[in-house]
Amino acid sequence: MKTANRAVALIFAFILGFGAQVSTTAAQTPVLDDLFAELLVADETTWEDIEKKIWSEWSKSGSKAMDHLLERGRAEMEKGNVDKAIGHFSALIDHAPEFAEGWNARATAWFVADRYGLSIADIRQTLILEPRHFGAMAGLGMIMERMNRPKAALTIYQEAEKIHPNRPDVKAALERLKDKVEGVEL
Repeated sequence: MKTANRAVALIFAFILGFGAQVSTTAAQTPVLDDLFAELLVADETTWEDIEKKIWSEWSKSGSKAMDHLLERGRAEMEKGNVDKAIGHFSALIDHAPEFAEGWNARATAWFVADRYGLSIADIRQTLILEPRHFGAMAGLGMIMERMNRPKAALTIYQEAEKIHPNRPDVKAALERLKDKVEGVEL
């Protein structure tokens, strides 16, 4: 648990401002910059298309072989073969450690396997490589909720909302946690 707490503290520090010190990575491209700018002003009719484009950009490693490993891992996840998926994602990370979506995909697999500490470690690496990864933030928020850390979850969801104000799971989590954490005014 101590390792998980340290990882969470590092992620919080990163999310809450220290991430600006990280140099630009391959994930931070003009295309993504434009899409994230559009996402901030999107309405309920346009945000989904923009989000899909962001996920599409995030899924491009620059190597057909690495993209294939990502696809194979995702296919195994869809079949419920989490261990096989983790194997594919681990191979992807071994060969392309700078590819944020490889880390995020494996973080998701670790989460499904109830291996929260490993998931948190991979989320941390995802956010180092792509600080705007609202999917990784939402995943971390879910882990914090499952670990009965509602204040931490609320903070993470609030940061995710700053990047993606229309994401339904984040909006629902904020509603669910706000009264729990901040209390109800009498």
